[in-house]
Parts: sequence; C-alpha cells; structure tokens
Amino acid sequence: MLAGRFTFEQGTIRRHAIMRKTVGAEPVNPIYQWLPSAIDVRIRVVAWLSLVTEIVIVGTGGAVRLTGSGLGCPTWPTCVAGSLVPTPEMGVHGVIEFANRLMTGLIGIIAIAAVVLLVRLRKQRKDLFILAVILAAGVLAQAVVGGITVLTGLNPFIVGFHFTVSLIMVCIATVLVHRVYIAPGPRALVVPVGFAGLAHVTSFAVALTVIMGVLTTASGPHSGDVAAGRTGFNSELLAHLHAWPGYATLILTIVLLVASVRGRLPVRSFVVTLLVIELVQIVVGLLQANLGLPPVLVGLHMVLACVLAATMAAVVLNLKAPAGVTAHATEFALAHEASGR
Repeated sequence: MLAGRFTFEQGTIRRHAIMRKTVGAEPVNPIYQWLPSAIDVRIRVVAWLSLVTEIVIVGTGGAVRLTGSGLGCPTWPTCVAGSLVPTPEMGVHGVIEFANRLMTGLIGIIAIAAVVLLVRLRKQRKDLFILAVILAAGVLAQAVVGGITVLTGLNPFIVGFHFTVSLIMVCIATVLVHRVYIAPGPRALVVPVGFAGLAHVTSFAVALTVIMGVLTTASGPHSGDVAAGRTGFNSELLAHLHAWPGYATLILTIVLLVASVRGRLPVRSFVVTLLVIELVQIVVGLLQANLGLPPVLVGLHMVLACVLAATMAAVVLNLKAPAGVTAHATEFALAHEASGR
C-alpha cells in the first residue's frame, strides 16, 4: 500500500512515497526472495533426502554395533578426551563410530534445510513446517540419546530405545515426503472403512514385530563391544516371539492385497510393495537365524525393518486423500463397501 506526503522544494511539489505493509501481504525482505513460495523441487528433494538419510543412519549405526565399534569413540560429545575426532591409536573402530556421528551431522543439516525452506510457507503449509521442526528436534534428541548410550557403556535397553526412535523418525520423514505431494486441507477415505481398519491392524502387527525384533537383538551376541552387557532374556524364545507377529503381518498383508486388487483401490501398489519387503525380510530373517547371525545379514535385517516401517506408513497415509479432489473416489469406495455386504 502506497501512502504519500508532499513537500515544497524550489517552487515544485515533490511527492515522497512511503511503503507501508498491507495486511496479509508477504514481508518485503530480501532473504525471502530465494525461499520457496510454493512446494517446489527443492522442498521435495530435501524431504526425500531426510527419509533416505534416516534409513541410512540405521545402517551405519548397525555397522557400529556389528563390528564391535560401539565404544570406538569412548566419550561424548568428543570422540576421545581432548579430541573431537578419532586418533590413530583408536584404530578402525574409532573411524567407524566417528563416521556414524558424522552421519548424524548430515541429517541435522538436511533437517535444518527443510525448516529454512519451509519458513515462507509456515502459515500456508503449517503441517509441513511442523513436521520439519519435529525432525530437526528429533536429530538433536537422537544425538543426546547416542551420547547416553556411549556413557552407559552400551546399555542394551538404551541401544534398543535409540533404534526405536530411529524407526519413529523414519515414519515421520515418510509423512513429510507424502505431504509434499498432496494439497493441504481436509482428507477423506478413498478405501472402504473395513479395509482401512484392517490396514491399521496390520500396522499394529508391524510395530509389534519390530519391537520384538529390537528385544531379540538386544539379547543376542551383537552387543557393540565385548564388554557391553545384554538384557539377560532368553534370545531363542524371543526369536520365536519375534517371528509370530511377523507371520501374522504377512497373512494380514496378503488379505489387504487381495482386497485392494479386487476393489481396484488406489492403495494397492503400496500394498504390493509392502508384501515384497515382508517376503524379503522373512527370507533374510530365516537365513540369519540358520547361519549363526552373520553381521551382514543382521545389518540388512535392521535396514529392511526401517524400509518396512516406512512402507507401512505409506500404506496408512494413502488410505485418505484431499477431500476436494477425491469425492468421486470416496463415493466409489463406499459403493464398493455397500455392494460387498
């Protein structure tokens, strides 16, 4: 909004324009000029980087544990007393542990980048901005938990909690990726209510499988260091308790696939992906159990657990879509449900 005042100078009238901020207008600030004013490729790339790196760090963390490098950097936040980085005397274990800490720094940079890129959209896309802030805060929290893990001598329960939080971060990053591709606002079911309920039951089975897997690993031989303690639980019994909800998840997923294909539901491609990942995960699990838990297979099993969690989250997220553009799909889903009764 332009307002003006007039002054007399050498017989002429000069008008001085004064820029005033109009209510609702975007702030006139040079730093805002390069920030996205709408969801663009930069935001989508950062969202994907967030998800990928959240999964990758589980792999690097697994490498730390499976190579016995859990105390490669025995202090925190420094690697060793008086040095932020590993010294030659610390050998390869120090390098492996420090590399994992560097990965945390990379994830932190990506999380901050997401927050910055969404600052200009924090009102229009409050959901995205909040997710980015949560991920940034989560990185800091995970760094603290990692420090506690080291300072407690790799307490198996703290290590398990550290991994569980990583899985939660993967799911949050999945939500961020999903939402950068959809319009904001109310969302409506695009599948029958019964199908949605079954999908949520399946997600609970996935969560239970993962939790039992964490407890099983915490009771197994891969402690991260020869001096690290274990939970004391019966690892063989826990392995069975881990497998049972895993097989239940497989059965539920097959039912979801049949229902989604028969109903031509929009979520069926995600269900197919979920089933494939589960089958691969089961094969890897059976191989590692029968081959004496080789580190490579255990590490692969951990990473696949993250991919499984992300895919399950994607299935649940795609049960709904923006209400404004899915009225026809919703009516179709409800009609299908009614015809199946």
